[in-house]
Amino acid sequence: MAVEQFARVAEGLRVAMPEHPVEYGYLEFANPIIKDGLDKLRAQGVTRVLAVPGMLFAAGHAKNDIPSVLNTYAAGHEGFTIDYGKDLGIDPKMMQAAADRIQAALDKAGNSVALEETMLMVVGRGASDPDANSNIAKITRLLWEGFGFGWAETCYSGVTFPLVEPGLTQAVKLGYKRIVVFPYFLFTGVLVNRIYQHADMVAEAHPEIELIKAEYLNDHPKVIATFKERVEQILTGENNMNCGMCKYRAQVLGFEDQVGLAQESHHHHVEGVSAGCDLCEDECTGACQVADVMKGHSHDHGHDHDHTHEHDHGHHHHPYPHADHPLGPKTLKDSVLKSQKS
Repeated sequence: MAVEQFARVAEGLRVAMPEHPVEYGYLEFANPIIKDGLDKLRAQGVTRVLAVPGMLFAAGHAKNDIPSVLNTYAAGHEGFTIDYGKDLGIDPKMMQAAADRIQAALDKAGNSVALEETMLMVVGRGASDPDANSNIAKITRLLWEGFGFGWAETCYSGVTFPLVEPGLTQAVKLGYKRIVVFPYFLFTGVLVNRIYQHADMVAEAHPEIELIKAEYLNDHPKVIATFKERVEQILTGENNMNCGMCKYRAQVLGFEDQVGLAQESHHHHVEGVSAGCDLCEDECTGACQVADVMKGHSHDHGHDHDHTHEHDHGHHHHPYPHADHPLGPKTLKDSVLKSQKS
């Protein structure tokens, strides 16, 4: 489903930018892989590609894994250049897409509860990169003030804290009559389904509170317009990634030992593989998308990733320092292990 949805975004870009050939590829767990998309463009005589990550925010995949794959490919094909763009990021168009999804959920639920008595819970993917996680908190604040909700909170589907269930369990204690759960995700997948399941669990335990579920972003026209703008920004030189709070380049509190880590991809072993492990951050779509590659142009998606495979592929992720947080990833791992045993 998620792979099909991403393909529709690529098709939307073909329509929006008919003057350029557009292809796409995935970093892992799905086909076509990035190399396949680049091969298709070379076969069409393309010598310059603009690559945009199909990601909401820049974390490990966008900062390290994808650039490594692109640089390796370019180095192996003389006369072929790849210019890399930035993530979708915090953008007015993305905010409008998010607002439309939330408004649609409110309209469907009816106006029996005032906005001042309604709480918004924005759910982000969750990454081992605090910079990416902080962006979700900013999205929450912008939507909170934009709508005028009585309150708003942020939680995450994995890797960091608080997770969805403990986040919602705390939220119901605030006493709001209605809670809107909005997954700030591009596409569906295991993680979005898990978010909705946790929302249903909390709703069942608290029938006095109306819990409504908003749709994820998907191929909203404003999302496609943001992808198009990221491509155009490469051409105008405005595509610089925000590195001010990047844990690989700055002394970010709690992550000081990760400055200067080598830029390398660890996903070669799962290129084209059809599924990931149950705790993999890439399960938000079932595949880690890189995006649509175009003639002198291409596009991406957003989440970081900490494998928990018990086998060794000759690579590793830097350990997340808060992996044992009681409201975060340790809790998720324990619940998965329990379900596997039962």
